Amino acid sequence: KITENAKKSLASLKRENPQLEPTLAIIQAHHNHLIQEANENFAKEIGLRVIHICLPEGSSKDEIVSEILRLNEDPNVQGLALDLPESLYSSKVLNAVKPEKDVDGLSNVNLGRLVRGDVYDCLVPPTACAVMELLENLGGKMVLLVGAGGAVGAALQSMLQREGAAIVSCPWKAPQLQNELRHADVVVFGSVKPDDVPVSWIKPGTTIISCSYDLLSEKCNYGQKNNPATENTVGSLAIALRMQNMVKTVERWIQSRQYRKWNLHCLKLQPLSPVPSDIEISRAQSPKAVDVLAKEIGLLTDEIEIYGQTKAKVRLSLLERLKDQPDGKYVLVAGITPTPLGEGKSTVTVGLVQALTAHLNINSFACLRQPSQGPTFGVKGGAAGGGYAQVIPMEEFNLHLTGDIHAITAANNLVAAAIDARILHENTQSDKSLYNRLVPVVNGMRGFSAIQLARLRRLGINKTDPETLTEEEISKFVRLDIDPSTITWQRVVDTNDRFLRKITVGQANTEKGFVRQAQFDIAVASEIMAILALTTSLQDMKERLGKMVVANDKKGEPVTAEDLGVTGALAVLMKDAIKPTLMQTLEGTPVFVHAGPFANIAHGNSSVLADKIALKLVGEKGFVVTEAGFGADIGMEKFFNIKCRASGLVPSVVVLVATVRALKMHGGGPNVTAGAPLKKEYTEENLQLVADGCCNLQKQIQITQLFGVPVVVALNVFKTDSPAEVDLVCKIAKQSGAFDAVPCNHWSDGGRGAVKLAQAVERAANQKNSFKYLYSLELPIVEKIRIIAQKVYGAQDIELSPVAQSQVDRYTRQGFGNLPICMAKTHLSLSHQPERKGVPTGFILPISDVRASIGAGFIYPLVGTMSTMPGLPTRPCFYDIDLDPITEQVKGLF
Repeated sequence: KITENAKKSLASLKRENPQLEPTLAIIQAHHNHLIQEANENFAKEIGLRVIHICLPEGSSKDEIVSEILRLNEDPNVQGLALDLPESLYSSKVLNAVKPEKDVDGLSNVNLGRLVRGDVYDCLVPPTACAVMELLENLGGKMVLLVGAGGAVGAALQSMLQREGAAIVSCPWKAPQLQNELRHADVVVFGSVKPDDVPVSWIKPGTTIISCSYDLLSEKCNYGQKNNPATENTVGSLAIALRMQNMVKTVERWIQSRQYRKWNLHCLKLQPLSPVPSDIEISRAQSPKAVDVLAKEIGLLTDEIEIYGQTKAKVRLSLLERLKDQPDGKYVLVAGITPTPLGEGKSTVTVGLVQALTAHLNINSFACLRQPSQGPTFGVKGGAAGGGYAQVIPMEEFNLHLTGDIHAITAANNLVAAAIDARILHENTQSDKSLYNRLVPVVNGMRGFSAIQLARLRRLGINKTDPETLTEEEISKFVRLDIDPSTITWQRVVDTNDRFLRKITVGQANTEKGFVRQAQFDIAVASEIMAILALTTSLQDMKERLGKMVVANDKKGEPVTAEDLGVTGALAVLMKDAIKPTLMQTLEGTPVFVHAGPFANIAHGNSSVLADKIALKLVGEKGFVVTEAGFGADIGMEKFFNIKCRASGLVPSVVVLVATVRALKMHGGGPNVTAGAPLKKEYTEENLQLVADGCCNLQKQIQITQLFGVPVVVALNVFKTDSPAEVDLVCKIAKQSGAFDAVPCNHWSDGGRGAVKLAQAVERAANQKNSFKYLYSLELPIVEKIRIIAQKVYGAQDIELSPVAQSQVDRYTRQGFGNLPICMAKTHLSLSHQPERKGVPTGFILPISDVRASIGAGFIYPLVGTMSTMPGLPTRPCFYDIDLDPITEQVKGLF
């Protein structure tokens, strides 16, 4: 009956979870094959998979604990049981088993629940349960437990007491044993009866239960005259009950992997006035341990990889676990055309989630880009937000993080090295020599690697034996014939280094005269970074990496990373970088930091994967807030037309960040220069300048409305802004079609200063959403560029240079014409001229060149000259950055 019920329960679980393969691991350190077979037979009948870990008989407790700890962390094992010699069942061994995997119910956690009477939260030890199954009508009877110590003895005492039995427990060597045996109605042998305890001591007619797993003789008749006493062993009954426990464990395991309500404990903020520096604020707050934060938001222990105390990678397996969980609301933070100082989009993003979660008790996640170390040590500084709306610890956020950018740098430069090395080897070797080196004889055998077989198939050569290729096929296989003048792949480094903008490679004698001009880009400009931000899975990333076009061959056909044979190696370098990094805000709310593509030649958004995971974790009524680089005309347009196409996600609300100082600049105010003090026009009330500059805000609202998404204006308030200026901006924004416009003080007050913004965003998210893309992918490349230029930037028309037109023709011929467009344009103006503020009109947008990131999946036209390697100013940030050698604290970051 027990087996049949367990079988039915498990079959039901498997119907509801078709991918389920419930696995019980049993660690044994004995040679009793009968027990092993019995476990396997019962498991097979029920439908469970059993794996036996057979340790040598003399194994120590430490060796067993080591094996237990390994199985605790194995996500493919749902239950763990022990079959050990009695001497090894110590507290240390039993409590090493994770309570949620403790099928035998012998850990202190399980026993504690049993003793307290929490029978629905615990698993009853199978041996104890089997004893109880064999006994009945225990009320008032005397039950003697002999040699039944430890966890099983404790469980038996608790269960027998609950049934009203009078219990006496004693060891085999107790002097009073003979007397106790004569008075007992029921005797339970917790261990094997020693020979020096005669059967005659036992009262005739006594019920005897042995906890032994003796499967050969489950009943032993002692045959006393007229009054036989029969010993029943728990044997196969206990094994059947173990399997029943395993089914319960599997059921709980499935429940544990369902979406869980957050149990988030927010951190208290006590803002100071005047507001201290960012790093002082960050350091004054004590962040939660990241594993605590992960548990609070419903992440499982096997879904995180911890980096130190405050950072953790989150595994993509979570998406499969929560695939049926409805997504939360999706909010994009964009901005008006900024000053060179930036207008605080990251700060608004962080302040908004702090307000939603810490003050309105609504689940929310911020998804931010990882900052490049170039600007961190250059002029811009970090990107963790600021004031009392930050990601902490801010020095860990801004420096290295979990090494993703370094992984991208390594992968990118491996491709660059492969290109030049391949050209050199093809220039200096015959077809035969190349073939012998590319497909060498190893241990007397020659074979193609998997990536080489894929190349053969692309070439139309359907052969797998290297000895069967013709000379013509060998030549096609070994020669990529890269045209050096068409190489578009550059080396990268995550430092602002202007002297790497143009370099010469190959000057050493060993490179045999192969010299060419090249350049370094900053690491975040690598196409691999754009791929990381747009990929949806490990398989998708691998395919995108393989599609990257690095050059053309001498016939004008594209040469890819797959042709170079480097795809698998790139995937290996990127296998950890694909996982988003979990951090927290100053108020203890969760943040994903992942990817940081350049916002001009790439799309400037954080990763699709971080957004997708966060949308599952927040739940149906929660919010995920992410940010788009630069102004709405660049970052938001790319977010909608590129990122949303890649992810399939639909945004609920756009938060458009504005500042009084930026609006004054657009109204005709003097130039704003990074590092220089602001002119008096920006620090004194000037309503006319503000009113005139609101044309840029109105234009950005109109751009948002092109996509059919409600927009809320967040006015980032500075202490020099007058109440009249703030009121004027909010009034004009609402009149111009914004759902709402809210002044925000999160920089000085934390989440409390953005509560009204959060409430406005919540209301806007419930509005009708008619999201649509700006253009169809089927349109010709030039037409897609024209639509963006005219509808978003306000241009009269576009003008392509001969080089740009030639590239458009080439990409169309190569089959890349159906990709979205990623415009590379200045962020300081709606036009191509940074000095033209407000809303320029009547201009012709010049397209100087057109390039492609085929792996990332977009075409990027260059509007004017676009630098992909920033330089250092006269006085970079690094002058102020230092390390205290005593405390090891970082100083001077901002």
